[in-house]
Amino acid sequence: MFGFEDMLHSEFTELPFKIMFYVIIFLFGICIGSFLNVVILRLPRGESVIGLKRTKEDKEKASHCMTCGAKIRPIDLIPVFSWLMLRGKCHNCGAKISPRYPIVESLNGLLYVLTFFVLDINVKSIITCVLMTFLIMIAFIDWDTKEIYIGMVAIILLLAFPLAYFYSREHGDVTLKSRIIGMFIISVPFFLIGEISRPIIKKKFGEDFRAIELGDTYLMFAAGAFLGTQAVIASTFIGIIAAAFGGLLVKVVTKDSKFAFGPFLAIGIAVGSLWGNQIAQWYLNLLATE
Repeated sequence: MFGFEDMLHSEFTELPFKIMFYVIIFLFGICIGSFLNVVILRLPRGESVIGLKRTKEDKEKASHCMTCGAKIRPIDLIPVFSWLMLRGKCHNCGAKISPRYPIVESLNGLLYVLTFFVLDINVKSIITCVLMTFLIMIAFIDWDTKEIYIGMVAIILLLAFPLAYFYSREHGDVTLKSRIIGMFIISVPFFLIGEISRPIIKKKFGEDFRAIELGDTYLMFAAGAFLGTQAVIASTFIGIIAAAFGGLLVKVVTKDSKFAFGPFLAIGIAVGSLWGNQIAQWYLNLLATE
């Protein structure tokens, strides 16, 4: 990759280059993260996320404080830093600006840095960064709406194709067979759990929903193609453990036992994309020693 492939893990690469590279990647990541905030906010509302279908009045309306109506200045649009400089408040009226905006931006930037730190500079890192971006969008939209958009899941599935092309067994990566099995090894049980639970829940509570929704099933289908068998299993267990703790916290705070599963699966997939195979191998080795 232009002579930079796998430089970060090389003992011959100087520290200043590594620091400069990570800073650039983080800044690029938070800029992408700024756009993610737009998608997360507007897509569930059915609004345009790129502005091509929005009128001049819509654009002016979208660029002002929701409390006082003051127009947002260009300097207030710098990802993360503007929110910090403004101390999380509108420059005109002092109304609070949600901390979720810099959280999304920072999370995307940090995940980009972490991806390159773990995987080094190569095609796989670039593809994995795209995965991280879509996982963030899926997680936050599902948290807000309890809905996973199939289009985003489809893009994750499509990312598996270049990954399988560039990285095969010869490169120490998962095989095509592992990716195909991975597509079904979690998604099929999820689908069956959803189908079996739906009539039971409807009969007991009078509500028509599944214990595991189809969106979660589709997500793990795509994740299996991206990660392969071992990593997607590890990702699922991490997601379930995260959901157990997260669900308990939600119940304590909101007194509601229903919560979105997608964000926790996204956490598991993110971890699995970086360390999934190592986690699975560690567990298999642990079983072998017992």
